[in-house]
Amino acid sequence: MVRVLLFVLLLSVPLASADLAVGFYDSSCPQAESVVRAVVAKHFHADHSIAAAFLRLYFHDCFVRGCDASILIDGTNTTDSEKSAFPNKTVRGYEIIDDIKQNLESQCPSTVSCADVIALATRDVVSLARGLHYAVPTGQRDGLVSNPANVSLPGPSSPMSVIQQAFGPKGFTLEETVVLLGAHTVGSVHCAFIQPDPSMDARLKRRLAKLCRGGDNTTTAFLDQATPFVVDNRFYKQVMRNKGVMGIDQELGSDNSTAPIVRRLAKDREGFLNKFTDVLVKMGSLDVLVGSEGEIRTNCRAFNN
Repeated sequence: MVRVLLFVLLLSVPLASADLAVGFYDSSCPQAESVVRAVVAKHFHADHSIAAAFLRLYFHDCFVRGCDASILIDGTNTTDSEKSAFPNKTVRGYEIIDDIKQNLESQCPSTVSCADVIALATRDVVSLARGLHYAVPTGQRDGLVSNPANVSLPGPSSPMSVIQQAFGPKGFTLEETVVLLGAHTVGSVHCAFIQPDPSMDARLKRRLAKLCRGGDNTTTAFLDQATPFVVDNRFYKQVMRNKGVMGIDQELGSDNSTAPIVRRLAKDREGFLNKFTDVLVKMGSLDVLVGSEGEIRTNCRAFNN
């Protein structure tokens, strides 16, 4: 059994708003973060792939109208929600959010927002996957809109230029964008998004061709072929050796603007882990609802009546 090491990061976290604070629930629900952690740990030990699932869920929520848990809303017979948008078809982790929320509601009714549940759960899967345990400013509220028409995200086949066009207006520098793409240290991609690349390592190319033979686009390949369930900087080391699985991964290592960043991150595991947690906190501050804005949902899948 691989021993999981948790690295505790003690940070002075810049707040997204005067209404957000580390330990926001210390008075209203002091057990909130420990409840989230316990439920996440239970599911992580059963399925390590939830680390990638939550990082993706977090990104898909925050990049559409901000971090407001709008991605969690179920559609109805008459109205679609963000879940029905094509980029969200393969997003998962909803049942774990339900489990967390039910536990919180039983102890602190109508207190902890679904948006904060996503942020805290993402922090916990990162630390369980041997990344850093970092402080998360909480106090976000849940959104009142979930419209598939609002979902516009760079896809798995998007080149770096398109990704920068999406991240730049959100306030992310080029380095922060490359660091955030380090989420590819965990997770997998469907064969449909793996394209022939003449620059790819020959052995990896043969392995992927064998895995994806016969046009089976439902099969998946690990994005980090070395440590697919560990949050570390091995992804960048693989990219430097032309072992990036997706086109964007290969581009990170060959583009003149991103290659120097990749080299620095590949040489500095601790530096990457610190930068990665910083950028996750920054992403969690995007267009948050605070104070009397939005609501605190009792069921993360539905707006309150």
